[in-house]
Amino acid sequence: MLMKQNPKRIGRTDITDLNEDPVVVWQHKNYLKVVIFAGLIFPMAVAGLGWGDWWGGFVYAGILRIFFVQQATFCVNSLAHWLGDQPFDDRNSPRDHVITALITLGEGYHNFHHEFPSDYRNAIEWWQYDPTKWSIWTWKKLGLAYDLKQFRNNEIEKGRVQQLQKKIDQKRAKLDWGVPLDQLPVMEWDDYVEQAKNGRSLIAVAGVVHDITDFIKDHPGGKAMIKSGIGKDATAMFNGGVYMHSNAAHNLLSTMRVGVLRGGCEVEIWKRAQAEQKGETMVDHDGNRIVRAGFQPTKVLENVSSAGAA
Repeated sequence: MLMKQNPKRIGRTDITDLNEDPVVVWQHKNYLKVVIFAGLIFPMAVAGLGWGDWWGGFVYAGILRIFFVQQATFCVNSLAHWLGDQPFDDRNSPRDHVITALITLGEGYHNFHHEFPSDYRNAIEWWQYDPTKWSIWTWKKLGLAYDLKQFRNNEIEKGRVQQLQKKIDQKRAKLDWGVPLDQLPVMEWDDYVEQAKNGRSLIAVAGVVHDITDFIKDHPGGKAMIKSGIGKDATAMFNGGVYMHSNAAHNLLSTMRVGVLRGGCEVEIWKRAQAEQKGETMVDHDGNRIVRAGFQPTKVLENVSSAGAA
């Protein structure tokens, strides 16, 4: 941790502050003596002189305590990279979990620590277990600590929101949002009407043509109502003229897209296609392009009049 490695080991980093601290220097020079005395001799003497249990102090307060403390410490580099969630970034392995926090005395919110390493806190929520943070905060109030570093809350929330969006995008990519608008074939109005007359169950909503053949029997409003829109501009009907359909209905309708109408609506359709895919091109873990399709082109904010032709 104190050696530069870019790309070769070229010596120690600047630790003049440590070299000038007499306590740190003394501990460094007498490390083995301090470890043996503080780790074994002192706890054994306390138990032996206190209640006559020399061996108990040596085994339980000495050897076993060292063993368990070391295991808890090492969990920061094992359990903290395996168990829990990654609320700020998932490109690396550190994770947050209350069990790890309890085992490691508060070092369980490791994802936050890796993302914001200059922050003196390990956990930022009041209910998260982080006794080290509480101790440092208390020392500050007592004048024993100062200049505590905290990352700006705005940047912390940015990371949280970005990670949430990433998870949402990954889930979204697994769902069927229908054929993207810019990949649909362009249909003439007359061709649309002709296909509908020849038995194909097509309806047009906001310039997008949908094949509802397999849905007619499942339409909650009955077969007659949905059939009345076949071969027509059903935009007004779908958006409040007959019934203001729900978001679920718009999502379901999007899976039935088969084309877009040429004419007055075409330019708007292409604009909506761009809005649907606005933002950077993203891919999921399998390399598939992620399309944020929360916007549905069939939604019209105001009721529109049906037209005899597109």
